[in-house]
Amino acid sequence: MDALTASMALLRLEGLGPARYWQLLEHFGSPDRALLQFPPTLLSKLPPRAQSQWRDCCRLGLQSELLEWVAAERARCVQIGVQLLYHGDAGFPNLLAEISRPPPILYVRGEAAALSLPQIAIVGARRATTSGLDNARSFAMELAGSGFAITSGLALGVDAAAHQGALRGQGATVAVLGSGVDSVYPRQNRALAEEILGAGGAIVSELPLGSGAEAKNFPRRNRIISGLSMGVLLVEAAMRSGSLITARLALEQNREVFAIPGSIHNPMARGCHHLIREGATLVETSADIAGQLGGLLAEPADSEPLSNTPLDNQQLSVLLALQGGPRSIEQLAVDTGEPAGELMALLLQMELLELLEQLPGGYQLTAQGAACCLQKEGVAT
Repeated sequence: MDALTASMALLRLEGLGPARYWQLLEHFGSPDRALLQFPPTLLSKLPPRAQSQWRDCCRLGLQSELLEWVAAERARCVQIGVQLLYHGDAGFPNLLAEISRPPPILYVRGEAAALSLPQIAIVGARRATTSGLDNARSFAMELAGSGFAITSGLALGVDAAAHQGALRGQGATVAVLGSGVDSVYPRQNRALAEEILGAGGAIVSELPLGSGAEAKNFPRRNRIISGLSMGVLLVEAAMRSGSLITARLALEQNREVFAIPGSIHNPMARGCHHLIREGATLVETSADIAGQLGGLLAEPADSEPLSNTPLDNQQLSVLLALQGGPRSIEQLAVDTGEPAGELMALLLQMELLELLEQLPGGYQLTAQGAACCLQKEGVAT
């Protein structure tokens, strides 16, 4: 019996759960041995139905109700295009595998490779303010443009805005569910889920197919969100919220935690302020995050001076537009002809390359950017 089949059978036993699964695995060393040598003391603590399922499994093997369910579940996954990742597989995401007692199995729709991309989780309130939603979209779009995948929970509010922003930034985004991957919740976000899949992202859950969105499932979902990510950004959250739990889980998992400050009169800012007081990094721009986590574009590829960094036409047009002095994003969009979404991602890339810097209301050249302009003008003459 392979490890995936044995793990699915163990987790199917009523009353077992991931915690007891890991206790068994730590004792027996493999899920197939744990299933076949199930300790009587633990079996007696499980509900009568689970005890009966296990005894039938030992007696009837593949013809037992338990293993027939596993076979049907695996066949259904193949039929609807869901990939199963066992925690011991090479394809299981490395960061998630590093946390204490990770999910034994992941159900994945879409590109499983997206789970191994450098990820930043963006979470926050379901009933976020307009400003909070705008922040979630813009941070996600800019971070996606700098090479990060954006991870969130596909909930209404900040989660949905983060996924939308990643899509606008033409990046990958990962949605972790508190239901089965074939039962997208909430219904209002089903179209968004299809967009995520169409753009090379993934929808993930540790729950079997057909599982509903029950309250007990969401702490497990939040643990996966933080476990997959290099860092977690809290956009808006009340003091008692699932988003704050996600941030605290991230701290336990030694992940970086970032928070956007807000008005002292906004109750949705209190969770962020609480985290900042506890040591979360206060951020005002996406560059604050990308610089700290070392995004794909945060460091030069080699040790050459930045003034020697090759510039493409888009970057050069931005530099030339800034030669006359600071410019707002709106002015730069007019000067360069770049669409707003692409321009924001481009500005973040150039800020990470230290070619320009952000000011209140706009951008200006750094000394490095001015040197690049002079160098290009010298080449042209």
